[in-house]
Amino acid sequence: MDSKHFREKNRTVGLMDQRNKLTKALIKNIHNPTLAWNIFRRILSVPTSSSSIISSRSVLRSIPIITNILIRAKMVSQIDNLQQLLLQQPQEVSHVSLIALIRVLAKSGLSDLAFSQFQSFRTQFPANPPPVYLYNVVLESSLREDKMDSFSWLYRDMVVAEVSPETYTFNLLIAGLCDSGRMEDAREVFDKMGVKGCRPNEFSFGILVRGYCRARLSIQALDLLNGMESFGVQPNTVIYNTLISSFCRERRTDEAERLVERMREDGLFPDVVTFNSRISALCSAGKILEASRIFRDMQIDEELGLPRPNIITFNLMLEGFCREGMLEEANTLVESMKRNESLMELDTYNIWLLGLVRNGKLLEAQLVLKEMVDKGIEPNIYSFNTVMDGLCKNGLISDARMVMGLMISSGIGPDTVTYSTLLHGCCNTGKVLKANSILHEMMRRGCSPNTYTCNILLHSLWKEGRILEAEQLLQKMNERSYDLDNVTCNIMIDGLCKSGKLDEAVDIVKGMWIHGSAALGNLGNSFIGLVDSSGNGKKCLPDLITYSIIINGLCKAGRLDEARKKFIEMMGKNLHPDSIIYDTFIHSFCKHGKISSAFRVLKDMEKRGCNKSLQTYNSLILGLGSKNQIFEIYGLLDDMKEKGITPNICTYNNMISCLCESGRIEDATSLLDEMQQKGISPNISSYRLLIKAFCKASDFGIAKEVFEIASSTCGHKEALYSLMFNELLIGGEVSVAKELFNAALDRCLDLGNFQYNDLIEKLCEDEMFENASDILHKMIDKGYRFDPASFMPVIDGLGKRRKKHDADELAERMMDMASEGMGDKKISRNESAFNSQKQNRFSGSDWQTIIHR
Repeated sequence: MDSKHFREKNRTVGLMDQRNKLTKALIKNIHNPTLAWNIFRRILSVPTSSSSIISSRSVLRSIPIITNILIRAKMVSQIDNLQQLLLQQPQEVSHVSLIALIRVLAKSGLSDLAFSQFQSFRTQFPANPPPVYLYNVVLESSLREDKMDSFSWLYRDMVVAEVSPETYTFNLLIAGLCDSGRMEDAREVFDKMGVKGCRPNEFSFGILVRGYCRARLSIQALDLLNGMESFGVQPNTVIYNTLISSFCRERRTDEAERLVERMREDGLFPDVVTFNSRISALCSAGKILEASRIFRDMQIDEELGLPRPNIITFNLMLEGFCREGMLEEANTLVESMKRNESLMELDTYNIWLLGLVRNGKLLEAQLVLKEMVDKGIEPNIYSFNTVMDGLCKNGLISDARMVMGLMISSGIGPDTVTYSTLLHGCCNTGKVLKANSILHEMMRRGCSPNTYTCNILLHSLWKEGRILEAEQLLQKMNERSYDLDNVTCNIMIDGLCKSGKLDEAVDIVKGMWIHGSAALGNLGNSFIGLVDSSGNGKKCLPDLITYSIIINGLCKAGRLDEARKKFIEMMGKNLHPDSIIYDTFIHSFCKHGKISSAFRVLKDMEKRGCNKSLQTYNSLILGLGSKNQIFEIYGLLDDMKEKGITPNICTYNNMISCLCESGRIEDATSLLDEMQQKGISPNISSYRLLIKAFCKASDFGIAKEVFEIASSTCGHKEALYSLMFNELLIGGEVSVAKELFNAALDRCLDLGNFQYNDLIEKLCEDEMFENASDILHKMIDKGYRFDPASFMPVIDGLGKRRKKHDADELAERMMDMASEGMGDKKISRNESAFNSQKQNRFSGSDWQTIIHR
């Protein structure tokens, strides 16, 4: 018996020695996966000793090694084969070995493979579930990869297997539910921890607090913080920072500051994360000076124990300064950051580039881009696209092309965003042909357009009135399986509204609730069958912009009742109106003289928390002016001042119009001085309103003075000259009108809106035939093309005066003008209100009749 025992012992030692040598060989060949795999198979093929524990230890040591080798070499089939080989081992060895395999797979980020192996394991060992730690590892892996179906299966299996969870398990479950937005379920699991014999720790509270904050349920998160003490758990800095950040994002800075004080009372010191959250919130709320004070204190006030600002702090301040247009402060900050090279990273430069571009400093942005290259900080595609976007939005397409050339020479290929930016710039400047060539270049470079790219072109085509091409583009988008999104639908709806096809637009909005983007198939015969009703189309539902477009279209068409119905429909769909929609209604009601309706809309607007905009005030001023309610208008102006809303040119023009209509011309004139004091330059409309008012009051001298000021301010514009000329004629100031008309001819202005026929008739009525003849000769000499009936009163008048030679000469000039195509400057007839009632003696004459006479 002793001899047999001795032989068995020697055999076991020999097998162990053999496996140890093979394990060492496996470690030496980690960079040779094929050989390593063969060595591992040899390890498994070594006969199992009588002690399964010793055998399992030998195999267990080699499993993590070979699994990691196979994962790095992406030998997926061998990993599957590994599972089969382990199942062939004795049951005790197989059980622990598979657990080791699944653990390594989960830890390596192969959540799908780990989960499938786990399911196979449970099938093989239904009565012998794995320990809780393996559940934890695979749960964590599934959570990290956002595999919520796997996550749910593991939790249910754990319950069925009656494996007692740990606090860590509950923390994973709570995190998974929070990440999937199931906050009520997460709270329910949290509350059940005690029932399962687990006490929540600070991580449990931290995970749930973070979930509440991400779901914008900061009050519930605060309640949870308040209840921590009853569980014997003290809040840590992370929990406080999470809550402070959440309140800051919601712009509830007072609550955030109270939490900072409470944090100090609990013996915790706010760290740089805390201060960064506060600075970020203050900058987002426009309180840049307050943020700047905290930033300064962090830099100099070490006695208070404040944390030093890090690069995130500097970047937040830089972004805040740029957002508020404080470029001098931003530049000073950048220069201070340059003195500490570790602060000037690529992200910092990109923030600075974006700030310069948004504030119109395009040359400076290009210089910063060059500086980056010179300093060895390689701009990324975001850097180049940012500068190109600014240039394209300002119509500088050639400069944008140069930046793109620099980008390519830097070894960065243009992407879809780059080309879409160029396309947008071309389309905005009406260069559709150039946009088309950019699209072809994009395709040649293997850069596929996306839905955003096509939407840019679609919008441009509608804007240019090229409806057929817009239809063809929509067809191609569908053929190439582009997702027709809300933007696509909204572009089409807007195009239909602006092209007078309002009923079709209304039908599409109605159909979108049922068919999604497939509702575009209702546009007409050319669209039938273009849009697939399956797939993602049903996800494309009308949004606030959709209703804003359709309501605006209905209001502009005077279909206010239908617009109201759409408003009610929108509310029923849980879409809450914004200031733009309310402003649309207010403007339409004011335009149609329904002031009481406009103010009812205003009341509802304020009740729902929508702030009055500049557009709101401008519409109300216009509406009140039409009812001559000047006192109420001044009340609105006072309200604007209290709200910090600065009037614009439209506001002042509406005011001038109202005052002029009510005969308060002097008050209207004083508004010009007020405008200039506030840095608002009067435009042509401002002067036209005053000129018309003074002429209506027969103050032609003052009207002429306003005209002279307007001409020197706005330039010698046809709109000014034609108005002044026509008003002078109406007022009987013929000689002054004649001088002004001659000045207009000297400046070669378009005469389409000048009532020159009336000037000639009045001159002929006053028997000033020579003056009338001079005007006609001058118009012909300047190359103008005008109504031949204008010749007849002058020719007849000269004939009656027996100036046959002059009459014949004028008639000859008239016929010469006809044979020469009447010059290259055309005057279109534009009869105004003051002479539309008066029948011209020669208005029915055509060319043949005139020449015959």
